[in-house]
Amino acid sequence: MYSVSIDLDRRCYDICIGRNIDLVGAILASKLSAGKAVVVTNAIVGKLHQDRIVAMLEEVFEEVLVIQLPDGESYKTWDSLNHIFTSLLNWECDRKTVMFALGGGVVGDITGFAAATYMRGIPFVQLPTTLLAQVDSSVGGKTAINHPLGKNMIGAFYQPRLVVCDLNTLETLPIRELRAGLAEVIKYGPIADIGFMEWLEGSVDKVLAKDSSALAHVVQRSCEIKAWVVSQDEKEAGLRAILNFGHTFGHAIEAGMGYGVWLHGEGVAAGMVMAAELSRRLGLVDAAFVERLTALIARAGLPTKGPVLDAADNAGRYLELMRIDKKSEGGEIRFVLIDGPGKAVVRAAPDALVREVIDACCG
Repeated sequence: MYSVSIDLDRRCYDICIGRNIDLVGAILASKLSAGKAVVVTNAIVGKLHQDRIVAMLEEVFEEVLVIQLPDGESYKTWDSLNHIFTSLLNWECDRKTVMFALGGGVVGDITGFAAATYMRGIPFVQLPTTLLAQVDSSVGGKTAINHPLGKNMIGAFYQPRLVVCDLNTLETLPIRELRAGLAEVIKYGPIADIGFMEWLEGSVDKVLAKDSSALAHVVQRSCEIKAWVVSQDEKEAGLRAILNFGHTFGHAIEAGMGYGVWLHGEGVAAGMVMAAELSRRLGLVDAAFVERLTALIARAGLPTKGPVLDAADNAGRYLELMRIDKKSEGGEIRFVLIDGPGKAVVRAAPDALVREVIDACCG
Protein backbone atom coordinates (compact mmCIF):
# COMPACT_ATOMS: atom_id res chain seq x y z
CA MET A 1 0.00 0.00 0.00
CA TYR A 2 1.11 3.53 -0.78
CA SER A 3 0.00 6.63 1.07
CA VAL A 4 0.05 10.21 -0.24
CA SER A 5 -0.83 13.07 2.09
CA ILE A 6 -2.69 16.29 1.29
CA ASP A 7 -1.22 19.02 3.51
CA LEU A 8 -3.98 21.48 4.38
CA ASP A 9 -3.23 22.27 8.02
CA ARG A 10 -6.15 21.05 10.14
CA ARG A 11 -7.85 19.44 7.15
CA CYS A 12 -5.01 17.14 6.13
CA TYR A 13 -5.97 13.70 4.86
CA ASP A 14 -4.41 10.66 3.23
CA ILE A 15 -4.83 9.05 -0.16
CA CYS A 16 -4.38 5.29 0.32
CA ILE A 17 -3.40 3.39 -2.83
CA GLY A 18 -3.15 -0.38 -3.10
CA ARG A 19 -5.04 -3.63 -3.56
CA ASN A 20 -7.52 -5.25 -1.17
CA ILE A 21 -7.27 -2.31 1.21
CA ASP A 22 -10.79 -2.51 2.63
CA LEU A 23 -9.29 -2.95 6.08
CA VAL A 24 -7.49 0.38 5.84
CA GLY A 25 -10.75 2.07 4.97
CA ALA A 26 -12.51 0.42 7.89
CA ILE A 27 -9.83 1.41 10.38
CA LEU A 28 -9.75 5.04 9.29
CA ALA A 29 -13.52 5.25 8.93
CA SER A 30 -13.81 4.06 12.51
CA LYS A 31 -12.09 7.29 13.58
CA LEU A 32 -15.14 9.15 12.31
CA SER A 33 -17.54 8.64 15.18
CA ALA A 34 -20.97 8.18 13.67
CA GLY A 35 -23.92 5.86 13.85
CA LYS A 36 -24.83 6.06 10.17
CA ALA A 37 -22.93 5.64 6.94
CA VAL A 38 -24.49 6.49 3.60
CA VAL A 39 -22.98 4.98 0.45
CA VAL A 40 -23.72 6.82 -2.80
CA THR A 41 -23.05 4.80 -5.94
CA ASN A 42 -24.60 4.06 -9.32
CA ALA A 43 -26.37 0.98 -10.63
CA ILE A 44 -23.35 -0.35 -12.54
CA VAL A 45 -20.73 0.14 -9.81
CA GLY A 46 -23.23 -1.01 -7.20
CA LYS A 47 -23.52 -4.45 -8.79
CA LEU A 48 -19.75 -4.86 -8.77
CA HIS A 49 -18.61 -3.42 -5.44
CA GLN A 50 -21.52 -2.36 -3.24
CA ASP A 51 -21.95 -5.56 -1.21
CA ARG A 52 -18.26 -5.71 -0.32
CA ILE A 53 -18.15 -2.08 0.79
CA VAL A 54 -21.39 -2.30 2.76
CA ALA A 55 -20.13 -5.41 4.56
CA MET A 56 -16.92 -3.58 5.44
CA LEU A 57 -18.76 -0.54 6.77
CA GLU A 58 -21.23 -2.63 8.78
CA GLU A 59 -18.30 -3.67 10.96
CA VAL A 60 -17.82 0.00 11.89
CA PHE A 61 -21.19 1.75 11.70
CA GLU A 62 -24.50 0.94 13.38
CA GLU A 63 -26.42 1.50 10.16
CA VAL A 64 -25.32 1.53 6.52
CA LEU A 65 -27.67 2.97 3.91
CA VAL A 66 -27.26 3.02 0.12
CA ILE A 67 -28.32 5.53 -2.54
CA GLN A 68 -28.06 4.36 -6.14
CA LEU A 69 -28.01 6.97 -8.90
CA PRO A 70 -28.34 6.36 -12.64
CA ASP A 71 -24.98 6.04 -14.39
CA GLY A 72 -23.60 8.84 -16.51
CA GLU A 73 -22.54 12.49 -16.71
CA SER A 74 -26.05 13.50 -17.81
CA TYR A 75 -27.29 12.67 -14.28
CA LYS A 76 -24.91 15.04 -12.48
CA THR A 77 -27.82 17.41 -11.94
CA TRP A 78 -30.01 19.20 -9.40
CA ASP A 79 -32.51 16.34 -9.63
CA SER A 80 -29.91 13.78 -8.55
CA LEU A 81 -28.63 16.09 -5.82
CA ASN A 82 -32.14 16.60 -4.45
CA HIS A 83 -32.70 12.85 -4.51
CA ILE A 84 -29.68 12.51 -2.21
CA PHE A 85 -30.94 15.28 0.09
CA THR A 86 -34.41 13.72 0.27
CA SER A 87 -32.92 10.35 1.20
CA LEU A 88 -30.72 11.89 3.91
CA LEU A 89 -33.69 13.74 5.40
CA ASN A 90 -36.01 10.73 5.27
CA TRP A 91 -33.37 8.66 7.05
CA GLU A 92 -32.92 11.40 9.69
CA CYS A 93 -29.21 11.70 8.98
CA ASP A 94 -27.43 14.15 11.26
CA ARG A 95 -24.21 16.13 11.08
CA LYS A 96 -22.13 13.14 12.16
CA THR A 97 -23.39 10.90 9.37
CA VAL A 98 -20.52 9.92 7.06
CA MET A 99 -21.08 9.76 3.31
CA PHE A 100 -19.05 7.41 1.08
CA ALA A 101 -18.71 8.11 -2.66
CA LEU A 102 -18.37 4.73 -4.37
CA GLY A 103 -17.87 5.26 -8.08
CA GLY A 104 -16.22 7.47 -10.66
CA GLY A 105 -16.00 11.21 -11.05
CA VAL A 106 -19.74 11.82 -11.34
CA VAL A 107 -20.51 9.99 -8.09
CA GLY A 108 -17.56 11.56 -6.31
CA ASP A 109 -18.41 15.10 -7.39
CA ILE A 110 -22.11 14.95 -6.55
CA THR A 111 -21.57 13.11 -3.24
CA GLY A 112 -18.97 15.66 -2.20
CA PHE A 113 -21.30 18.54 -3.06
CA ALA A 114 -24.12 16.91 -1.12
CA ALA A 115 -21.80 16.44 1.87
CA ALA A 116 -20.61 20.05 1.61
CA THR A 117 -24.14 21.46 1.72
CA TYR A 118 -26.27 19.03 3.76
CA MET A 119 -26.70 20.64 7.19
CA ARG A 120 -23.89 22.99 6.08
CA GLY A 121 -21.36 20.19 5.90
CA ILE A 122 -20.97 16.55 6.94
CA PRO A 123 -17.91 14.29 6.56
CA PHE A 124 -17.38 12.19 3.47
CA VAL A 125 -14.91 9.63 2.13
CA GLN A 126 -13.94 9.05 -1.50
CA LEU A 127 -13.86 5.44 -2.76
CA PRO A 128 -13.01 6.02 -6.44
CA THR A 129 -13.50 3.07 -8.79
CA THR A 130 -12.28 4.54 -12.11
CA LEU A 131 -8.80 5.57 -13.20
CA LEU A 132 -9.98 9.12 -13.85
CA ALA A 133 -11.38 9.43 -10.34
CA GLN A 134 -8.34 7.84 -8.68
CA VAL A 135 -5.81 10.10 -10.39
CA ASP A 136 -7.80 13.32 -10.38
CA SER A 137 -11.40 14.00 -9.39
CA SER A 138 -11.38 12.26 -5.98
CA VAL A 139 -8.37 14.28 -4.83
CA GLY A 140 -8.40 17.95 -3.89
CA GLY A 141 -11.94 18.69 -2.75
CA LYS A 142 -13.59 20.00 -5.92
CA THR A 143 -17.27 19.08 -5.78
CA ALA A 144 -19.99 20.11 -8.21
CA ILE A 145 -22.93 19.42 -10.44
CA ASN A 146 -23.34 20.45 -14.07
CA HIS A 147 -25.53 23.17 -15.57
CA PRO A 148 -26.80 22.91 -19.17
CA LEU A 149 -24.65 25.95 -20.00
CA GLY A 150 -21.45 24.76 -18.34
CA LYS A 151 -19.73 21.83 -16.68
CA ASN A 152 -19.12 21.88 -12.91
CA MET A 153 -20.38 25.46 -12.64
CA ILE A 154 -22.32 24.89 -9.40
CA GLY A 155 -20.29 23.47 -6.55
CA ALA A 156 -17.97 23.99 -3.61
CA PHE A 157 -14.45 23.30 -2.43
CA TYR A 158 -14.92 20.66 0.27
CA GLN A 159 -12.23 18.19 1.26
CA PRO A 160 -12.91 14.51 2.00
CA ARG A 161 -11.67 12.94 5.22
CA LEU A 162 -9.98 10.12 3.31
CA VAL A 163 -9.46 8.80 -0.23
CA VAL A 164 -9.10 5.03 -0.71
CA CYS A 165 -7.93 3.96 -4.18
CA ASP A 166 -8.33 0.19 -4.44
CA LEU A 167 -6.61 -0.79 -7.69
CA ASN A 168 -8.68 -3.98 -7.81
CA THR A 169 -11.68 -1.89 -8.88
CA LEU A 170 -9.87 -1.04 -12.13
CA GLU A 171 -9.97 -4.70 -13.18
CA THR A 172 -13.66 -4.35 -14.09
CA LEU A 173 -13.26 -0.97 -15.78
CA PRO A 174 -14.31 -0.94 -19.47
CA ILE A 175 -11.48 -0.08 -21.86
CA ARG A 176 -13.14 3.16 -22.97
CA GLU A 177 -13.27 4.35 -19.35
CA LEU A 178 -9.64 3.32 -18.80
CA ARG A 179 -8.53 5.29 -21.85
CA ALA A 180 -10.55 8.31 -20.70
CA GLY A 181 -8.82 8.15 -17.33
CA LEU A 182 -5.45 8.14 -19.06
CA ALA A 183 -6.15 11.63 -20.39
CA GLU A 184 -6.03 12.97 -16.84
CA VAL A 185 -2.80 11.03 -16.28
CA ILE A 186 -1.16 12.31 -19.45
CA LYS A 187 -1.86 15.95 -18.54
CA TYR A 188 0.49 15.81 -15.54
CA GLY A 189 3.60 15.38 -17.71
CA PRO A 190 3.37 18.52 -19.85
CA ILE A 191 2.37 20.75 -16.93
CA ALA A 192 4.59 19.47 -14.10
CA ASP A 193 6.81 16.44 -14.72
CA ILE A 194 8.32 15.81 -18.14
CA GLY A 195 10.01 12.69 -16.74
CA PHE A 196 6.57 11.23 -16.03
CA MET A 197 5.57 11.94 -19.62
CA GLU A 198 8.69 10.09 -20.81
CA TRP A 199 7.77 7.13 -18.59
CA LEU A 200 4.25 7.10 -20.06
CA GLU A 201 5.65 7.09 -23.59
CA GLY A 202 7.41 3.83 -22.72
CA SER A 203 4.66 2.32 -20.57
CA VAL A 204 1.26 3.34 -21.96
CA ASP A 205 0.72 -0.14 -23.42
CA LYS A 206 1.30 -1.70 -19.98
CA VAL A 207 -1.22 0.67 -18.43
CA LEU A 208 -3.82 -0.22 -21.06
CA ALA A 209 -3.13 -3.89 -20.37
CA LYS A 210 -3.81 -3.17 -16.67
CA ASP A 211 -0.34 -4.23 -15.60
CA SER A 212 -0.36 -4.09 -11.80
CA SER A 213 2.90 -2.22 -11.25
CA ALA A 214 2.20 0.23 -14.09
CA LEU A 215 -1.26 1.08 -12.72
CA ALA A 216 0.17 1.53 -9.23
CA HIS A 217 2.82 3.94 -10.50
CA VAL A 218 0.28 5.89 -12.58
CA VAL A 219 -2.07 6.42 -9.64
CA GLN A 220 0.67 7.15 -7.12
CA ARG A 221 2.60 9.66 -9.24
CA SER A 222 -0.57 11.42 -10.41
CA CYS A 223 -1.76 11.77 -6.82
CA GLU A 224 1.66 13.04 -5.70
CA ILE A 225 1.61 15.79 -8.32
CA LYS A 226 -1.97 16.78 -7.58
CA ALA A 227 -1.36 16.72 -3.81
CA TRP A 228 1.66 19.00 -4.25
CA VAL A 229 -0.40 21.49 -6.27
CA VAL A 230 -3.50 21.40 -4.05
CA SER A 231 -1.44 21.80 -0.87
CA GLN A 232 -0.16 25.12 -2.23
CA ASP A 233 -3.40 26.39 -3.75
CA GLU A 234 -6.52 24.69 -2.41
CA LYS A 235 -9.11 26.97 -4.00
CA GLU A 236 -7.55 27.62 -7.39
CA ALA A 237 -6.42 31.16 -6.74
CA GLY A 238 -3.35 30.62 -8.91
CA LEU A 239 -1.20 27.51 -9.30
CA ARG A 240 -4.04 24.96 -9.14
CA ALA A 241 -5.47 26.26 -12.41
CA ILE A 242 -2.68 24.45 -14.28
CA LEU A 243 -4.47 21.16 -13.50
CA ASN A 244 -7.08 22.26 -16.04
CA PHE A 245 -4.74 21.79 -18.99
CA GLY A 246 -6.98 20.86 -21.92
CA HIS A 247 -10.13 21.35 -19.87
CA THR A 248 -11.27 24.70 -21.26
CA PHE A 249 -11.61 23.20 -24.74
CA GLY A 250 -12.68 19.85 -23.27
CA HIS A 251 -15.54 21.24 -21.21
CA ALA A 252 -16.81 23.09 -24.29
CA ILE A 253 -16.85 19.77 -26.14
CA GLU A 254 -18.81 18.05 -23.36
CA ALA A 255 -21.38 20.82 -23.08
CA GLY A 256 -21.65 21.34 -26.82
CA MET A 257 -22.11 17.67 -27.64
CA GLY A 258 -24.43 17.00 -24.67
CA TYR A 259 -23.11 15.54 -21.43
CA GLY A 260 -22.19 11.89 -21.80
CA VAL A 261 -21.78 11.81 -25.59
CA TRP A 262 -18.05 12.37 -25.19
CA LEU A 263 -16.53 11.16 -21.93
CA HIS A 264 -14.76 13.80 -19.86
CA GLY A 265 -11.33 12.32 -20.59
CA GLU A 266 -12.05 12.19 -24.31
CA GLY A 267 -12.87 15.90 -24.32
CA VAL A 268 -9.75 16.67 -22.29
CA ALA A 269 -7.60 14.64 -24.71
CA ALA A 270 -8.72 16.63 -27.75
CA GLY A 271 -8.53 19.78 -25.61
CA MET A 272 -4.89 19.12 -24.72
CA VAL A 273 -3.99 18.94 -28.41
CA MET A 274 -5.76 22.27 -28.99
CA ALA A 275 -4.07 23.88 -25.98
CA ALA A 276 -0.67 22.59 -27.09
CA GLU A 277 -1.23 23.91 -30.61
CA LEU A 278 -2.28 27.28 -29.18
CA SER A 279 0.91 27.25 -27.10
CA ARG A 280 2.92 26.63 -30.28
CA ARG A 281 1.27 29.47 -32.16
CA LEU A 282 2.06 31.78 -29.25
CA GLY A 283 5.72 30.75 -29.43
CA LEU A 284 5.80 28.88 -26.10
CA VAL A 285 6.68 25.40 -27.42
CA ASP A 286 7.90 24.02 -30.73
CA ALA A 287 6.05 21.85 -33.22
CA ALA A 288 8.02 18.78 -32.17
CA PHE A 289 6.56 18.91 -28.66
CA VAL A 290 3.01 19.26 -29.98
CA GLU A 291 3.59 16.24 -32.24
CA ARG A 292 5.05 14.28 -29.33
CA LEU A 293 2.09 14.97 -27.05
CA THR A 294 -0.39 14.25 -29.84
CA ALA A 295 1.32 10.92 -30.54
CA LEU A 296 1.08 9.89 -26.87
CA ILE A 297 -2.61 10.78 -26.75
CA ALA A 298 -3.21 8.77 -29.92
CA ARG A 299 -1.32 5.77 -28.51
CA ALA A 300 -3.64 5.88 -25.51
CA GLY A 301 -6.54 5.44 -27.95
CA LEU A 302 -7.92 8.91 -27.30
CA PRO A 303 -9.21 11.48 -29.80
CA THR A 304 -6.75 14.05 -31.08
CA LYS A 305 -9.33 16.05 -33.04
CA GLY A 306 -12.26 17.92 -31.54
CA PRO A 307 -15.80 17.49 -32.87
CA VAL A 308 -17.64 20.07 -34.93
CA LEU A 309 -20.17 21.69 -32.61
CA ASP A 310 -21.72 24.05 -35.18
CA ALA A 311 -21.45 23.54 -38.93
CA ALA A 312 -22.09 27.23 -39.59
CA ASP A 313 -19.59 28.68 -37.09
CA ASN A 314 -17.76 25.96 -35.20
CA ALA A 315 -15.10 28.21 -33.70
CA GLY A 316 -17.76 30.71 -32.65
CA ARG A 317 -19.67 28.01 -30.79
CA TYR A 318 -16.50 26.87 -28.98
CA LEU A 319 -15.74 30.45 -27.96
CA GLU A 320 -19.29 30.98 -26.74
CA LEU A 321 -19.09 27.91 -24.49
CA MET A 322 -15.55 28.66 -23.29
CA ARG A 323 -16.51 32.15 -22.11
CA ILE A 324 -18.52 30.43 -19.36
CA ASP A 325 -15.36 28.62 -18.17
CA LYS A 326 -14.40 29.23 -14.54
CA LYS A 327 -11.00 30.64 -15.55
CA SER A 328 -12.60 33.38 -17.68
CA GLU A 329 -12.24 36.87 -16.27
CA GLY A 330 -14.37 39.74 -17.48
CA GLY A 331 -15.43 37.74 -20.51
CA GLU A 332 -11.80 37.05 -21.43
CA ILE A 333 -10.99 33.35 -21.83
CA ARG A 334 -7.84 32.26 -20.01
CA PHE A 335 -6.13 29.07 -21.15
CA VAL A 336 -3.71 26.69 -19.48
CA LEU A 337 -0.79 26.61 -21.92
CA ILE A 338 2.55 24.83 -22.05
CA ASP A 339 5.40 27.23 -21.40
CA GLY A 340 8.10 24.71 -22.25
CA PRO A 341 8.04 20.95 -21.47
CA GLY A 342 6.96 20.29 -17.87
CA LYS A 343 5.88 23.87 -17.19
CA ALA A 344 2.45 25.49 -17.51
CA VAL A 345 1.17 29.05 -17.59
CA VAL A 346 -2.35 30.52 -17.52
CA ARG A 347 -2.95 33.35 -19.95
CA ALA A 348 -5.35 34.78 -22.49
CA ALA A 349 -5.03 34.57 -26.27
CA PRO A 350 -6.56 36.62 -29.10
CA ASP A 351 -9.89 35.26 -30.31
CA ALA A 352 -8.64 35.26 -33.89
CA LEU A 353 -5.77 32.96 -32.97
CA VAL A 354 -8.05 30.68 -30.94
CA ARG A 355 -10.34 30.45 -33.95
CA GLU A 356 -7.43 29.37 -36.12
CA VAL A 357 -6.52 26.63 -33.63
CA ILE A 358 -10.09 25.35 -33.44
CA ASP A 359 -10.39 25.29 -37.22
CA ALA A 360 -7.10 23.37 -37.48
CA CYS A 361 -7.85 20.89 -34.67
CA CYS A 362 -11.49 19.94 -35.29
CA GLY A 363 -13.22 17.73 -37.80
